[in-house]
Amino acid sequence: MSSLYFVAGTDTGVGKTSASLALLAAGRQLGLDTAAVKPVASGCRSTPRGWRNEDALALQAVMTRRLDYDTVNPVALPRPLSPHLAAAAAGRTLQVRQLLADCHRALTPAPDLGLVEGAGGWRVPISPAETLADLARALACPVVLVVGLRLGCISHALLTAEAIEADGLQLAGWVGNHCDADAPCQRGVLATLHQRLGAPCLGILPHLAPGPLRHWAAQLARHLDIGLLLRRH
Repeated sequence: MSSLYFVAGTDTGVGKTSASLALLAAGRQLGLDTAAVKPVASGCRSTPRGWRNEDALALQAVMTRRLDYDTVNPVALPRPLSPHLAAAAAGRTLQVRQLLADCHRALTPAPDLGLVEGAGGWRVPISPAETLADLARALACPVVLVVGLRLGCISHALLTAEAIEADGLQLAGWVGNHCDADAPCQRGVLATLHQRLGAPCLGILPHLAPGPLRHWAAQLARHLDIGLLLRRH
């Protein structure tokens, strides 16, 4: 069995990494070989070993497969901007062709559960001519959509789901994420998402206080039904 998913978000800051960590932790609990790659990360800090992104470091720590940082996050950009702007500021040019090769290298041999985590929303540009949606299309894998449960999320979620379908990809499932502990999601919002998204809800992630990373991810995993994905194969 091998399962590869592109993890997309309705916007930036909606919890793509939280959902990815929960999926990886759930896979670990089932004894699966898990791996993840974040091909582009903007907003990185300088370290003696190079630029490092906190989300990519978290993925590296929670997956079961031991991959070096540059394999998990081949493009680490300093500025916290849209990838095309962050790349331009760093004097770099991004291409889907190269990012696709990076993903294949990171996920070969194929793990039991593999994730490619996007950046920003579905149509975020990586260059004047390409977006990260083009990478998802090149990978030709199903998509897990992370919905940040906040004001405006219904329209963002439905529009993103429509774009995923228009790009010829399958929405395998969606994850709701409580982004803000002080702004709980109304029941009617969740009911609308369940009714209209047309894909199974893998779970609703609560807003948890920070803690040891693997334990924190394992707590989130308790709120997911990863079997809804695994039963597809």
